[in-house]
Amino acid sequence: MTVTVEKGARAAGKHQPPGPRHPRPRNSYALFLLPGALAALAVIVVPFLMNTAVSFTDWQGVGDPKWSGLANYRDLLDDAEFWASFRHSLFMVVAMAAIPTIVGLVLAAALFDYIGKHFGSRIAAILRACFYLPQVLPIAVAGIVWSWILAPDNGSLNALLKAVGLGSWQQDWLGDPDIALYSVMGVMVWVQLGFPLVVFMAGLQRVDPQLYEAAELDGAGWWRRFWHITLPQIRPEIYVVLTWCTIAALKVFGAVYVLTKGGPGGATDVPSYFSFSTFFEKTQVGYGAAISTVLTVIILVLSLAFLRLQTRAEDIEEGARA
Repeated sequence: MTVTVEKGARAAGKHQPPGPRHPRPRNSYALFLLPGALAALAVIVVPFLMNTAVSFTDWQGVGDPKWSGLANYRDLLDDAEFWASFRHSLFMVVAMAAIPTIVGLVLAAALFDYIGKHFGSRIAAILRACFYLPQVLPIAVAGIVWSWILAPDNGSLNALLKAVGLGSWQQDWLGDPDIALYSVMGVMVWVQLGFPLVVFMAGLQRVDPQLYEAAELDGAGWWRRFWHITLPQIRPEIYVVLTWCTIAALKVFGAVYVLTKGGPGGATDVPSYFSFSTFFEKTQVGYGAAISTVLTVIILVLSLAFLRLQTRAEDIEEGARA
């Protein structure tokens, strides 16, 4: 009898009209985005607009700015130091984006696919933390330590070369215009390598292990598994790393400031430091603001281009699966 009553109640409940539904308010997520949008407006958008306005003036930082129109931008076109700094930025892109991405891919695959399997995940995690440690260090601290290592007289690198019988290789690593830029590039590779490595190892966590097992059963070696499985599966992470590291390379400042201050003779000058020295040391505020504006626009254009390429690649991949 009790069972019959319960079944009847359930059946009656099925035919009961649903209660009034409360429509979800439109733009309900806008409230959560509002604090971030206000912070971006105050910290990014407004200062950028102010900097752009200053770039159209002739101003030494005191007194009233004088409107100069596009004069600062016309001067940039004929400024050899400006173009040299951008050429140095291309070297920084190689050191902070291209090399760390390639080396980070290989190291991440080796730690995940070889070290983790043969020596345990704990050893792989320790090695990953060691590679990531330079990212945690403040760039000022890392720059000072490397300036000691690369010092010409009592630096650790020259002392090591002398101790192993390679004294002829001793150099003024940060004071020679011919090799100073390459020395800074080497330091930045060391600093930047940990970020791609961690991102790629995180991306490898979502790759189906059965793909590797099937490839091993088919006799595929480590390199073939890396090329045909690892690379295609973590393509989104590769785009993220390239975008992030390229932006970091274009706006690099701290390492150059600590290691060389753009010297010797402008051999390591980059747009961010060139803008800083023009703005504060030469007190050409309008001209320095023009350099910063151009650099910001270039970074925005490159970021949009990377995002567009990533979206197009994802669309092509989804179309191929369909």
